Amino acid sequence: MSLYCTQKPHAVCVPFPSEGHVNPFMQLAKLLHCKGIHITFVNTEFNHRRLIRSHGPETVKGQHDFQFETIPDGLPPSDVDATQDVPTLCDSTQKNCLAPFKELLKKLISSSPGVPPVSCIIADGATCFAIKAAKELGIPSVQFWTTSACGFQAYLQFDELVKRGIVPFKDESSFGDGTLDKTIDWIPGMKDIRLRDMPNHIKITDLNRIMFNFMGSEAQYCWSSSSIIFNTFQELESEVLDAIEAKNPNLYTIGPLHLLGSHFSEKEPELSVLSLWKNDTKCLKWLDKWEPNSVIYVNYGSITVMSEQHLKEFAWGLANSKHPFLWIVRPDMVKGEEYANLPQEFLDEVKDRGYIASWCPQTQVLAHPSIGVFLSHCGWNSTIESIAAGVPMICWPFFAEQQTNCRYACTTWGLGMEVNDDVKREEIEALVNEAIKGDKGKEMRQKGLEWKEKAKKATDIEGSSYNDLNRFLEGYLQYNV
Repeated sequence: MSLYCTQKPHAVCVPFPSEGHVNPFMQLAKLLHCKGIHITFVNTEFNHRRLIRSHGPETVKGQHDFQFETIPDGLPPSDVDATQDVPTLCDSTQKNCLAPFKELLKKLISSSPGVPPVSCIIADGATCFAIKAAKELGIPSVQFWTTSACGFQAYLQFDELVKRGIVPFKDESSFGDGTLDKTIDWIPGMKDIRLRDMPNHIKITDLNRIMFNFMGSEAQYCWSSSSIIFNTFQELESEVLDAIEAKNPNLYTIGPLHLLGSHFSEKEPELSVLSLWKNDTKCLKWLDKWEPNSVIYVNYGSITVMSEQHLKEFAWGLANSKHPFLWIVRPDMVKGEEYANLPQEFLDEVKDRGYIASWCPQTQVLAHPSIGVFLSHCGWNSTIESIAAGVPMICWPFFAEQQTNCRYACTTWGLGMEVNDDVKREEIEALVNEAIKGDKGKEMRQKGLEWKEKAKKATDIEGSSYNDLNRFLEGYLQYNV
């Protein structure tokens, strides 16, 4: 093959089928499309139906050079408009998606005239089946790790934790007796990390747990690809990126993706961010009436579930702070309940200063000048978007590498404060007040502004992320930008 292709390259994008993975994948796909790449975006049938319900069939109609395809996820058919059980979904995709994805690739390879040959597979770091299919069919592949580099490095240590006899734990008493406060000093590129800062999948007493095995094996499988893309920027995670690069020099840091995409947004009017939930855009107008840095934005992401008691503690902590707030309360957010019901007395108390929605356009919310702090689960999309907007965080990590992101936000990056696992309204009230009007809040806002400027610099023309995108296009897709 010559250095540059004469025919338009064709990238097949395969996100893991959950909100937090689909969105950054769509942002990446839009970027590549703007650069002249033909895109096939692969959703599961379940998520495809959710998108149509939330946004209408036009959302996934696509264009002549940006097409949507689907594969089954291996689970029983369902039309429930809710997040699927994550361990069950992980287990099923790992076991059942290889064959249907190979059939889809074969269809694309023998596609109709006008569709260029498949140049590469861009596979989510949690979809090793896509890389296996690419290898079997002789198609180049690259991994897109949609979460943090520090989270990736943490997952890579799962085997080592077993070898050192740390995991599995003897019994669940180890989770509350101080054992998790032990510092780990042997992870390359990661300093002052405690066991409690590792992804919560390590909190097991039995090695036969789905998520521990799934995330550990998927992260390790990333080494089988020639290149890895991260939605981060060099200065944010430099030490851990250097450690990863020592094992695979072909890294591309192209985040924050939504900032990088802003250079090309006018070219993509038809392709919106693929939220699986219907956005409430009226909240943006509501935010207009509040003073700068005065509103608490609360969103625990698309997966987090909590007890009814914790929901009430968060609610009354927000109410008692007396500050205005925008709170995203998904219908499926309370464990074991079909709907998350807030007490009527709470709703009466906050009717003039609280806005509750089931979903919202988060990057626009975080960019609004009224937002003073983000009470977050520390999922990577939320974290990188908060950093890009310069908004400090109150962190309540729930799942996966959110604990690792929380540690970095609160220590390395200096723009976060952590909530105890067992939420109490008095703590929420105190943290909110400190974040909005205390000295710690002022420090975090200053740090936030510094990181915001660094994120902007990285994604501006000739910035590190901007250059890495072009380096990927030229070196991997062999496409002259």
